[in-house]
Amino acid sequence: MSAETREKVYLAAADALDPAKTFECGQCFRWRADGDGGYTGVAFGTAARVWTENGTVCLDADGPAPWRDYFDLETDYGAISRDFLGVSPYMDECVAFGRGIRLLRQEKWEALCTFILSQCNNIPRIRGIVERLCAAFGQPVRFHGETLYSFPSAQVLAPLAPEDLAPLRCGYRAPYVLDAARQVAEGRLDLDALSGACCGDSLNALKCVSGVGEKVAGCANLFGLGHREAFPVDVWMRRALKAHFPPDFDPAVFGENAGLAQQYIFYYARSGGKENFV
Repeated sequence: MSAETREKVYLAAADALDPAKTFECGQCFRWRADGDGGYTGVAFGTAARVWTENGTVCLDADGPAPWRDYFDLETDYGAISRDFLGVSPYMDECVAFGRGIRLLRQEKWEALCTFILSQCNNIPRIRGIVERLCAAFGQPVRFHGETLYSFPSAQVLAPLAPEDLAPLRCGYRAPYVLDAARQVAEGRLDLDALSGACCGDSLNALKCVSGVGEKVAGCANLFGLGHREAFPVDVWMRRALKAHFPPDFDPAVFGENAGLAQQYIFYYARSGGKENFV
């Protein structure tokens, strides 16, 4: 699709979707800030740019993709967020700070694979590994004169050996990626079926993949399989929970949308909110 035939799509009001918060809150690794307040990335094999203009979030995409579903735009986040208020003063701060975050409905395999690569890693390094993976094994996607790459399928990665992933510099995670790819490609791990299973059963099935523990499985559950009650806990979350919630705190208090509450807490903690960890 040429630049002349593309049309600007108006996604949502800026107070309902904040691209920076959504792309920088640790749930995805394929959107790059372009220096002009916009983000460019690839989702479902389609390249796009997202930016805010006159109070509205706009999208320019090089082909069709389920963008409204991807950004979960049919869900009333304002109503959900109001249910979180009153849990604690700190949670109220998290909700206010994170307003505009939306839980992306990412491709299932991509979410699982990228969170395997995220283990014991920081976000800039994860992004670098993921981009090298896509450049090496994905399909090229031309967009505004630039070559981007789709995310490689499990079927493409399954026949590879760990040494084939050496240029990615992903270290000990390479065999884990390949084990996951083989299980998905061979149908032993049916991500579509897990998306429709209960959250606990899905979590347990994901943990049967080499190197996938509670945190990675929780992230894949939440960000890829659509289990919105999942509440992944990493080092940032452990610190925030220890500092600001009682020892017996149960995230079930957030109900079926605990994953959104998790993102508000994570983003506030990681972005330098009023933290005083001890």
